[in-house]
Amino acid sequence: MPKSRLLFAGAFFAAAQFAAPAVSWAADAPKVVASIKPIHSIVAAIMQGVGKPELLVNGAASPHTYSLRPSEARALQNADLVIYVSPDLESFLDKPLKSLSSNAKVMELAEAKGVETLEMREGGAFEPHHHGDAHDDDHDDHDHHDGDHDHDHDHDHADAHDHTDHDHADADHADAHEHEHHHDEGDPHIWMSPENGKAIATDITQELAEIDPAHADFYRANLKSLLGKIDATKDDLASQIAPVKDKPFIVFHDAYQYLEHSFGLQAVGSITISPDRKPGAKRLHDIEDKIKSSGAACVFAEPQFKPAIVQSVVADTGARTGTLDPLGANIDAGPNAYIEILSQNISSLASCLKG
Repeated sequence: MPKSRLLFAGAFFAAAQFAAPAVSWAADAPKVVASIKPIHSIVAAIMQGVGKPELLVNGAASPHTYSLRPSEARALQNADLVIYVSPDLESFLDKPLKSLSSNAKVMELAEAKGVETLEMREGGAFEPHHHGDAHDDDHDDHDHHDGDHDHDHDHDHADAHDHTDHDHADADHADAHEHEHHHDEGDPHIWMSPENGKAIATDITQELAEIDPAHADFYRANLKSLLGKIDATKDDLASQIAPVKDKPFIVFHDAYQYLEHSFGLQAVGSITISPDRKPGAKRLHDIEDKIKSSGAACVFAEPQFKPAIVQSVVADTGARTGTLDPLGANIDAGPNAYIEILSQNISSLASCLKG
């Protein structure tokens, strides 16, 4: 079970007794806020029949550059439980999480028991995968209560991909900086592994059952159903991608390492090293060379960023283009979104790589 923290002294709410099994939402359901759509979906699936969690980052917004709206800040203040991935991903939550109400609990899923974590890859050219590099984290004894994480992310550039060409020199310098910045950090895109999705769901269920024991049976029944769906989906997707899984491809930013490890895929590079900065001229030239030298069949854009960059790097290479999206920008939020995000990405990969 992931370590949760009471940010200030204070007892959690006393859960009222749930009179009888029901399919409508319970009036006494805990108020849960989830940071991003894939995590929100897992929470929504676990809470079905009890309550609905609130989502912060929706649509094509990126957690790397997000800024809270006043209504979202209020939702955090009123929350009983806040669930997010890590300060490395949702750095916009650093300050808000320090000022939550006395009753609020926080789950940092990157610190969850059973979640397999991978180190961030340095630079934008990836080496062949060594699947033994991953490790299981058991963080029950790991103290992550300290919110004073040190980050250099630029939170003020929500539209950083709109920078003009005169920023190329700065962008090249930033690429070099990011190469060093992530050296000792874990890759925060943990939900892109179906096995991690199952571990996340299990940890969330345990936390909900602890803070809301009146509905524990609902949560556990929903967990059993969700785990079965994830297993079945993983098997289906493995069959779908198997014929092309050894073909090399380029992604827009390095958000798919867990998906690669889960399905044996062969990403060979990313266009940008830092998702909150436009790649510079040198970076674009290097990635074009990588496409040619690796024989990359496809280069993938993301809906959070302008596709013109992808078109420019493939122009003289013969590589095809597609779209990947770790957040499901065009998928409706809700209990089915997590399965749909995994399915959409594998389908997009298979379609483009087949040619």
